[in-house]
Amino acid sequence: MSEKIYIKPFLRLSGLEPLVVRPETNFVNVGERTNVTGSKKFARLIREGAYEQALSVARQQVESGAQIIDINMDDALLEGVSAMTTFLNLVQAEPDIARIPIMIDSSKFEIIEAGLKCVQGKCIVNSISMKEGEAKFIEQAIICKSYGASVIVMAFDEVGQADTKQRKVEICHRAYKILTEQVGYDPQEIIFDPNIFAIATGIEEHNNYAVDFIEATKEIKALMPLTKISGGVSNVSFSFRGNDHVREAIHSVFLFYAIKAGMDMGIVNAGQLVVYDEIEPTLRDLCEDVILNRKNDNNEATEKLILHAETVKAKGKVEVKDEKWRGEPVEKRLSHSLINGITEYIDSDTEEARQKYPKPLDVIEGPLMDGMNIVGDLFGAGKMFLPQVVKSARVMKKAVAILTPYIEQEKEDRKNAHLAAGTTNEEAAGAARILLATVKGDVHDIGKNIVGVVLGCNGYDIIDLGVMVATEKILDAAEKNKVDIIGLSGLITPSLDEMVHVAHEMKRRGMSQPLLIGGATTSRMHTAVKIAQQYDNGVIHVLDASRSVTVAGSLLNKDTKPGLLKGIKAEYDKLKEDFANKKTVKNYLPFAESQQNPAKISWDNFKPVAPSFTGTKVFNNYSLEEIAAYIDWQPFFIAWEMHGKFPQILSDPIIGKEATKLHNDAKELLDQIIAEKWLNARGAIGFWPAARTAPDTVTVRTETGNTNLEFLRQQIKKATGQPNLSLADFVDKDEDFIGAFAVTIEGIEEHIRRFEQNHDDYNKIILQALADRLAEAFAELLHKKTRQEYWGYATDEHLTNEQLIKEEYLGIRPAPGYPACPDHTEKYKLFDLLGGKEATGITLTETLAMYPASSVSGWYFAHPESKYFGVGKIEKDQVIDYASRKGMPLEAVERWLRPVLEYDV
Repeated sequence: MSEKIYIKPFLRLSGLEPLVVRPETNFVNVGERTNVTGSKKFARLIREGAYEQALSVARQQVESGAQIIDINMDDALLEGVSAMTTFLNLVQAEPDIARIPIMIDSSKFEIIEAGLKCVQGKCIVNSISMKEGEAKFIEQAIICKSYGASVIVMAFDEVGQADTKQRKVEICHRAYKILTEQVGYDPQEIIFDPNIFAIATGIEEHNNYAVDFIEATKEIKALMPLTKISGGVSNVSFSFRGNDHVREAIHSVFLFYAIKAGMDMGIVNAGQLVVYDEIEPTLRDLCEDVILNRKNDNNEATEKLILHAETVKAKGKVEVKDEKWRGEPVEKRLSHSLINGITEYIDSDTEEARQKYPKPLDVIEGPLMDGMNIVGDLFGAGKMFLPQVVKSARVMKKAVAILTPYIEQEKEDRKNAHLAAGTTNEEAAGAARILLATVKGDVHDIGKNIVGVVLGCNGYDIIDLGVMVATEKILDAAEKNKVDIIGLSGLITPSLDEMVHVAHEMKRRGMSQPLLIGGATTSRMHTAVKIAQQYDNGVIHVLDASRSVTVAGSLLNKDTKPGLLKGIKAEYDKLKEDFANKKTVKNYLPFAESQQNPAKISWDNFKPVAPSFTGTKVFNNYSLEEIAAYIDWQPFFIAWEMHGKFPQILSDPIIGKEATKLHNDAKELLDQIIAEKWLNARGAIGFWPAARTAPDTVTVRTETGNTNLEFLRQQIKKATGQPNLSLADFVDKDEDFIGAFAVTIEGIEEHIRRFEQNHDDYNKIILQALADRLAEAFAELLHKKTRQEYWGYATDEHLTNEQLIKEEYLGIRPAPGYPACPDHTEKYKLFDLLGGKEATGITLTETLAMYPASSVSGWYFAHPESKYFGVGKIEKDQVIDYASRKGMPLEAVERWLRPVLEYDV
């Protein structure tokens, strides 16, 4: 009998991408704007039948960071079944929306069932209840389960909605027993909504509604620990509609206590959340009195909040610098500085604390770590965001730097005392050590730096080996420093192979440290299928900095480590099995057949536009001020793990305040970079006569001879009339042109060193992110000049920066190593054509990453029908042909193309 695989009982949802709600997952935000009862705009579009336009509302929710999207069509003027079916079918055809799970929301079960027939992945039904009795409840639950949906169960029975703690718990427990014992639901697939009702209504019976919800949540989680809790948060503040400032505060305070009690997810109106610790103290105290039903005899607390609300409404939000905290004891002042990222007083406060405490180390282990623990808790609870945490780390590092000479002197004194006495000096083991490195051949380290800062904030000793670190150096350093965890980072696809090699070598050496995997090119699936198979002592893919803290903590706890690793192994074994099973699903064409289905372009009347010159043109010390106008800020915020569309992110109800602060700080540093000429923008472009000389080969003619560019073709079987694209399709076989470019931002190193010496990770990471943005902006600027001037095939183009970001221009600039041309080795030809390092300032590493890290390169295609696409997976017949065309050994080509191979090597 085979051993049963144990999979940890997490709530698992999916659209096109999975969403696993683990214990360490922050509060899950459910986007509610695609709800006809909650959005006037959405309701109007649906009523008018403008479903395509209504998709933009859904798309905005996803771009703003919603993890689940709630869709509701309950409107008396709508035919709900038809509306739900139409809209969900359209959503499923939009990958950027359909990637997140759907919550089908309706009070009419026929609408829910219609929705269940449309969604792919694993959705949530919102909601079912026992208001029509057990029989109807069981019938509806069976239908939901047959579609694989998780369910939200309202605390509502034959008597009515539960309004007391006792009734909420009783109804949820009764529903739980029915669902698990009669219907066969797993506990983790059940989400309870114990009803959030309005408080501060003036009716005494309503005063305990929030307390009842919070206490019921605690009890439900204790009684049925695997279930989840959800609710409509905006209901609690309904009495204060029209006063958003007070509603924001009520929601924040309510969630502070509800999340602590075990609330997992909720639907929150836009504009209704602020950071709990930033609420004005008087307002926060009044909100707490009302929410917790304190000091509320004869509605006294309610009356006080109503009176205060009127003054807030009248004066609006006025930002006043509050220095009252400076009168607090030094411990509280240090904590305040850490939480708020204030460096202004850290020198004097740290010195005061040093003189107060017996030893300088006591200051670090006492008030400083106490403050950082609060930062860690707030970050883990989703109440602080990454830029705030990095600012806190800056304060901590400055304080530690002040204390370090005194600590070292104490160590030296103890050592001398022991030598004099003839005794040994055994220092304590200290904090757990985590080694971080960007693997060999890869030069990108912004994400690694952020993870290091966040882990350092949580008390770990971080050993950062930097970039382009060879396997031997990583493992030697790990053994020498007796580290507890090793973390690997990488951005480019060849880094994946290097990570596999590191894992293999760890096993060969008999190492025992867990291995963490992170970086833009990594994935849970690749980690499970390729890396985890090489090492038996724990390999874990960590999605972002916030997850690293929880994972590290669990791995370093002897009680939780075995369970975590066992669960991860079972999860990864299941992923590997699923991956193997999925490989037979897609149909691929024989390569020769795919070549017979190219892009349908009429070349008969095509006359290529000749560039203004052929050969190359080099740029050095290009104006940073001109380049800065082309910056796309959205990826800048993504680097800081702040997801949302720019500039809307600046007014986002949850992260807008911190996003605005970060943007202002970045612009201030950018102005300094430009004014003081910190960085040098350097690049090269080139244009040459070219022709398609074979289905996937473009021959470039230069003064020194011909160069064959080899491209890959989509091989998956397409719908009738859909082509299997190759970039070669966009070049004429008779007479045409092709271009290339490479840009880089030089000079960052000395400024990075200065920020490191000043213990200023915040500005260091801003600088790195800005350099990346400037390189991309320079590429955008040169492409625009290419279209209008240097090549001149779109001289009458007039596009805004937003339109450029949306790629509404003619022609394309695909980069080797990216979806349309995934082979990095074609970079050798690109840089040879442009004149190599001498012309571009860029060096290629052995895995073909570009150094400096803030560099961009690619090809220019001018044909009006050229477009971006992904080659996708390819079969061995194409790889054999490709290796032959390139004159490379098949094994070498397979190594470079491994991420796109449809077969195992």
